[in-house]
Amino acid sequence: MENSSVLDEAKKQRLYADIYDDSMWLVQLVENLLSITRLENGGLDLRIQPELLEEVAGEALQHLNRRSAEYPIRVDIEDDLLMAKMDSRLITQVIINIVNNAVKYTPPGTDITLSARREGDTVRVEIADTGPGIPQEAQGRLFQMFYTAGNDRGDGRRGLGLGLALCKSIVEAHGGKIGMRANEPHGSVFFFTLQAEEIKL
Repeated sequence: MENSSVLDEAKKQRLYADIYDDSMWLVQLVENLLSITRLENGGLDLRIQPELLEEVAGEALQHLNRRSAEYPIRVDIEDDLLMAKMDSRLITQVIINIVNNAVKYTPPGTDITLSARREGDTVRVEIADTGPGIPQEAQGRLFQMFYTAGNDRGDGRRGLGLGLALCKSIVEAHGGKIGMRANEPHGSVFFFTLQAEEIKL
């Protein structure tokens, strides 16, 4: 009886976790749809100011989904004082969405690296993973609304098909570019650019 009781409690906890995940799925769906609509209609005011990449990245990594604890995530910012012009709320969301995407579509234990460096007048941010990669035929559609790639190697849960579309809208509203490439020998690299900010000493 005691073992049965423990097992029942474990099942309850898994059920509670699934209910929570599903409720967050719905909340994220609505929030992403609203954000994309506002960005496309010019109804979302950008509060752009100079921000330290290290601080924005640190804030984003504190708000990843609960499965991210199963993944080693490394941060590699080339300069502690690297700055870019941005609305930090929105760029934080871009980083969260891309890292969560890597968590969703790669097996637990996959290495994920968040890096940023200066390239001329821009700052380039990259999120790289060493997972199975993305099929060539899917790469051109990743940033389309409601498109989801296969999830055979990841957590098996449904995708919104909105996270990367929202990232694209946010980055382009900042005047930047977003894309992805293969991470040799295997994996994917998602990247976006922002306007660099000169440090005034």
